[in-house]
Amino acid sequence: MKIVIRLLAVLHASVALLFASAGLLLIGSAGHLLWRAVSAGIGDSASARLVIEGIGLLAIALVALEITQTVVEEEIVREANISAPTRVRRYVSRFLAVVVVALAVETLVATFALQHENPAGLPQAASIGFATAALLLGWGAFVWLNRSAEDIEPDAMRKAKDEDVKVE
Repeated sequence: MKIVIRLLAVLHASVALLFASAGLLLIGSAGHLLWRAVSAGIGDSASARLVIEGIGLLAIALVALEITQTVVEEEIVREANISAPTRVRRYVSRFLAVVVVALAVETLVATFALQHENPAGLPQAASIGFATAALLLGWGAFVWLNRSAEDIEPDAMRKAKDEDVKVE
């Protein structure tokens, strides 16, 4: 069984490395877009579009890097057994916090881009915003409904907090 657990840790590390690589590539692509925007000149509508696209890429890069950090901290550093309900709530909350923020940024980026280029696409941008709001509401309900579980399992909560020392 220990071999399987070590193999899973190696697989988690590989996935985290791929997410980090993707995040770095996205940051490089965003930097390239921003450099092209500067080269095009300030005040040009094409440069504004490039800046907006760069912001969108940076938001996606942030998600990739945050997923990397979450996987490394939860699965490798803490060696967390994800079957524990307390850890599941923490893991899901960390992940959803990043996704909600990234989707909110993407909604803004899409709205600004479509406002100038294709106003007919604004309903699609609004649907991303509504989906983000629904996800935020669902996450809030998840946390609220699972709050009583922390009272039921105080030892698991205490153990999860003790594991935070490993990360700090």
